[in-house]
Formats: sequence, structure tokens, C-alpha cells
Amino acid sequence: MIKKKPTLEKLSPSFGSSILVKQHLEKEDKFNAYWHFHPELELVYVNKGQGKTHIGNHLSYFNNSQLILIGSNLPHNGFADRLTANGSETTVQFKSNFLGNDFIKIPEMADINALFERAKKGIRFHVETKAYIGPKIDKLLESVGLDRTLKFLEILNYLAKTEDYSLLNADGFAFEAEAQDSAKIGAIFKYVNKNFQQHITLDEIADEVSMTVPAFCRYFKKATGKTFTQVVNEYRVVHATKLLSEESKMSIADVCFECGFNNFSHFNKVFNDITGKSASNYRKEIKLIIQ
Repeated sequence: MIKKKPTLEKLSPSFGSSILVKQHLEKEDKFNAYWHFHPELELVYVNKGQGKTHIGNHLSYFNNSQLILIGSNLPHNGFADRLTANGSETTVQFKSNFLGNDFIKIPEMADINALFERAKKGIRFHVETKAYIGPKIDKLLESVGLDRTLKFLEILNYLAKTEDYSLLNADGFAFEAEAQDSAKIGAIFKYVNKNFQQHITLDEIADEVSMTVPAFCRYFKKATGKTFTQVVNEYRVVHATKLLSEESKMSIADVCFECGFNNFSHFNKVFNDITGKSASNYRKEIKLIIQ
């Protein structure tokens, strides 16, 4: 079982409400996103923007918009990055029993309970559902009290019944929230996020968190289930998918070096290992992959 040490985030709905609805209109700095979790489920709608989706052990890039449901206690980073412009990110955070322990057990809630169970792996909803439900999520901000709750139940009911989604398979985490370890993992991911396009030595990343190289390697593998090199390569490949989707005139060799790889054949091997296809095939299929 993979162990993670993200930061526990405590959420407080406004008085008289069992769900928390927030909207971010300003550009989000991807370097300020932090690795965190909370017992509440989180429904995230980004209506325009680009960024990394980092949920559990799932890491990918999204372009234009996305609709995600994150399960209870599933570690994740923030979503919109510095490229987001003229758009917004609306989040709805709620506990599975937000209507009470008895209500969640009634037969009519069976489909929604199944939705919450699927959310433990992370759910990305596709174009049709995103186009229909996204605006309804934004409109929750205009409602209060029972009216907001009823509208939110309609959203959950639709999401529970649609088959227009993919599981991110972002499960496999058992963690304990420890402040010191949370800060250390957060510092490592922040450093990688900022410097993955350059060569990062084990000496410099270990020094960043005041550890020896052997101690850092043992700690990082235990905390993430992966080697440091694997995580850096994942960041580089995610950035490569971004460039392949946006920079049509950039050659694949240029993409390779822009992402921090210094060997083209190694780039192709790592890209194929992570995505299951070559960079050239990814570029050909990009319109089907990035929605």
C-alpha cells in the first residue's frame, strides 16, 4: 500500500449550509498549489483553463476545461495553473452524509452512494456531461438553503446515472497526517514542479529538505511508492502532453528537450511507458484525448 503524507485541510461550510461552494476567478499560481486532503468529497468544475490534474497516484494534463469528482480523503493538488485566463474554477465540498446518516441509507440514494464509491478512484466526466452539469454547478452560487441543496441533489443524481466518465484510478493510498512530513513532501513537489525542465540531482533535492541522499531516497520511496526519478519523469511527460497538444509546430525532438529530457530515445521510452503510446501517436490522437 502506498503511503502519502499530505496536509489535512479543514473545511467550514457557511452557517445554515451542509455544503461548501467556492469559486476562484483570479489566475491560480501552480507553484502555490499544495498537496492536501479532507474527509469531504470535492466536485471541481474548471470552465476554462489549463493545468495539471494530480489526484492520488494519477498525474495528467488538462486543456480548456474539466469536471472532476474527488473522493473522501483522496490527496490532490490544486487544478488551475498560471495559464488559466478569463475563466473560473468552482468547487463544491461536502460529506457523503451531508443530509444525515439515515438519509444516505435510503434506497433512493443507492445510485449516489455508488457514485461516492467510484469517486474513491477519482472521476473525470467527459464533454457531454461537463457541458450540461458545469453551468449548473456555477449556478449553485446563486442559491441558498434548501434551494441549493435540492439543486445539488439533482446534479449528484445526474452524475450518478451518466456513463459519460472515466475513472482516474487514483486510489491506493494509506496515509497519516503529520505536519512535518506534510511540509517536507509539499516542499519536494513544489521544487520539482518549478525545476523539472532542468536536471535535478539527488544532492540538490536532498539538500532542499535537509536530508542526506540515502535518507532522502528511502523517505521518498516510502512516502510516494515511487523513486524520485520516476516522479520527475512523470512531471516531464505531463508537460510533454501539454506541448504536444498546444504547440503543433514544435517537433517532437524539441518537445523532448523542452521538457528536461536530454536523450531522445530515452524520452520516447519513458513517454511510452507512462502514456502507453509513442509521442507521435499521442499527437495524432490528441483531439480524442484532450477534451
